[in-house]
Amino acid sequence: MPSRIARAYENRLKQGLLTRDPAQKTAVAALSRLEIDLGKRKLFGGTPEVRGVYLWGPPGRGKSILMDLFFVCAPEPRKTRAHFHAFMARVHDLIRQWREGDRKARQGVFGTHKGDDPIGPVAALIASEARLLCFDELQVTDIADAMILGRLFDALFEKKVVVCITSNRAPDQLYKDGINRPLFTPFIDRIVDRCEVVALSGARDWRLDRLKASGVWHDAGDRAGFEQLWDDLRGGMPECPAHLEVLGRDVRVDRTAGGLARATFDQLCDTPLGPQDYLAVARRFHTVFIEDIPVLTPDRRQAARRFVTLIDALYEARTRIVVLAAGAPQTLYPAGDGAFEFERTVSRLNEMSSASWLETAADRSDPG
Repeated sequence: MPSRIARAYENRLKQGLLTRDPAQKTAVAALSRLEIDLGKRKLFGGTPEVRGVYLWGPPGRGKSILMDLFFVCAPEPRKTRAHFHAFMARVHDLIRQWREGDRKARQGVFGTHKGDDPIGPVAALIASEARLLCFDELQVTDIADAMILGRLFDALFEKKVVVCITSNRAPDQLYKDGINRPLFTPFIDRIVDRCEVVALSGARDWRLDRLKASGVWHDAGDRAGFEQLWDDLRGGMPECPAHLEVLGRDVRVDRTAGGLARATFDQLCDTPLGPQDYLAVARRFHTVFIEDIPVLTPDRRQAARRFVTLIDALYEARTRIVVLAAGAPQTLYPAGDGAFEFERTVSRLNEMSSASWLETAADRSDPG
């Protein structure tokens, strides 16, 4: 009898929500095996160790969509799905709480634990919340993350936590050329040992195909097209807020789904954000939807300047944009302070809307 994820995948193919891709067949088989294994119990009711799945391949091949289907279908009731960046942000926050808290505060969050090492208590708390952890877009660029991961996952695996992971990189390419990488390689060994590694590297980038077909610049009369493209690229992924730490501040993006972010012009440019904030957004997301860009008048010169800075950051990071705007790029800031400088932004917006830009942005080397 087919697994629930196999049936769900076939149903979406029949409904036209997905297009059959032979490269996804192996991934569906691996996720079906994991679904079945999660439903097994030992002879006397104990919880067995289960080997997870690590899906890797270029962007746009359907890794996140398949993992979302698996997450919905997985029979394990204690399960969590998160973007890996958000998961690690929480881990760092829990470590901070352990280190800064007194004995009473620690017990209130973590229960009773001996010693001062935070890794064990943090892993125990996470394991108490979920047996199955689904991580989207695993990438490691931070030395602080690299130093934590090996010990943290050792502790999680000891508690029989099961992981399902997507990444743009094969395990042995994670944190490549990173500082003190030999200290990170035990994490790679553990992932290979505890997960079935599956390459999802089909020739077609479905996300890119969809962007090309729809176009990324939508005028105010095509809100329906803008909304449909957001839904198509999400592919069923739930929306959730993301928190980016920038110079000790918390920058919140309310609507995100994996590597997608969506915000209004006012949220991005009528609030006191600066270059470092926009760079953090550009690094974190591969595609940014910018909604309701108005025609800018001289009284909104500050917002126009922030918009210029935002586009510069996204352009340099080769981050894709999808726009809902009051008009074409050249009509957005016709007069006022900075209108002349805005011409460079117009040129960049036109370039970022082109098929050739989408192709090169798709080839961006995502850190891993």
